[in-house]
Amino acid sequence: MLHLRLITPADRTDDVVGLIGRTVGTTHLVVLAGAARDPAGDVVLCDVAREAADELIGGLRKMGIDRTGSIAVEDIELSLSRSADDAEEEAPGEAADAVLWEQLEDATHEESTISVTYVAFITLATMIAACGVVLDNAVLIVGAMAVGPEFGPLAGVCTAIVQREPRLALRSLTALLAGFAIAMAVTVLFSLFMDGVDLFSEAKLEGDRPSTAFVYAPDWFSFVVAMLAGAAGMLSLTSAKSGALVGVAISVTTVPAAANAAVALSYGDAGQTWGSSKQLLFNLLGILLAGTLTLLAQKGFWALQRRREPAPA
Repeated sequence: MLHLRLITPADRTDDVVGLIGRTVGTTHLVVLAGAARDPAGDVVLCDVAREAADELIGGLRKMGIDRTGSIAVEDIELSLSRSADDAEEEAPGEAADAVLWEQLEDATHEESTISVTYVAFITLATMIAACGVVLDNAVLIVGAMAVGPEFGPLAGVCTAIVQREPRLALRSLTALLAGFAIAMAVTVLFSLFMDGVDLFSEAKLEGDRPSTAFVYAPDWFSFVVAMLAGAAGMLSLTSAKSGALVGVAISVTTVPAAANAAVALSYGDAGQTWGSSKQLLFNLLGILLAGTLTLLAQKGFWALQRRREPAPA
């Protein structure tokens, strides 16, 4: 269940209460007349099943409550109520499958904006991966994947395509491409420094690397893995039962390739540089395609669920 706290202008409170009453899966309605001070108005509280929340929040935004008042949404960790149980039973679908589009847009907006922290994380991830590819060390590669923050902008692009938000798409692409460009440039300098202190060498890069050779040899198998990672990542972002480490599946297809391209460039190895760059772009395309298709499938599924939902009691 989700808890909604609304501040509504006094002349719109009846409309808001009516919308809540018409929405299947709502309960625990409370109206506090004149309780709000900034902005002034009434406070309306209610609980709603997660699978019905998107429709309710969308209706409230169409009424302009987000502009004239306030809409706050919180997760309810525990609700001991027969009324809440009945509301969840009435709501169509399963809570774990529900997509809150407003929440998704808000999350991707924050994570798809280029910032000092974002650039720092993606740069550190690429530098750690550079150590991993030179040493052919799987532990370092996994560590780099855990640090990589690039799924935020990737999810932002997918969301922007489905929601037809060109400004979000442009911002997300800028953060994604600029982030990798800066990270790879810094990693080139890092590689030259490591070579200068005899910790990196061209022989290690060109030698047999069974654990990391895949990062500069793109093929259709790589594209399939990228699509699977993209679908898993998007489901993790939209599901109530997401896994914290799903982002690692995204980074396995991006950060090591970027790192290998940067190290190879520092040694003038055009073959590995081009191969790794193709691997990176190939995998980014696969993630974007799978993520967008996953969102479109979820959007279509919930549109079908709404057409089948029962009338409110």
